[in-house]
Amino acid sequence: MRKIEHIGIAVKDLEVSNNIFEKLFGAPPYKSEAVESEGVLTSFFQNGPNKIELLVATNPESPIAKFIEKKGEGIHHIAFDVADIHAEIKRLQDEGFIVLNETPKKGADNKLVAFLHPKSTNGVLIELCQDIQ
Repeated sequence: MRKIEHIGIAVKDLEVSNNIFEKLFGAPPYKSEAVESEGVLTSFFQNGPNKIELLVATNPESPIAKFIEKKGEGIHHIAFDVADIHAEIKRLQDEGFIVLNETPKKGADNKLVAFLHPKSTNGVLIELCQDIQ
């Protein structure tokens, strides 16, 4: 893992949350994108080298809808940038981590993504991200 790629925050209302973070960072989101496979709409903010991803559910079966129902709005995941997602998945499995999707899938912001189960990471959902070339 090379660096924190972004922090994902689950929100109930993307427009309200976009306004909050726009005021916080003094700039609008640089990108908004739907990820149909996950049932979410995202907004990305850049602040220096740091990125924040806001996620709102587009349907009640979305993982974000279930997260908010259970825990409320807040930090949903921490994403790490990796050079080779396939090698990193194998390495982490060999170390005993529970990988939720062994085959990376297309995520937001032109990334291949895979997730580690919070049971194996002290209760934190970890996302691995690799730029799609």
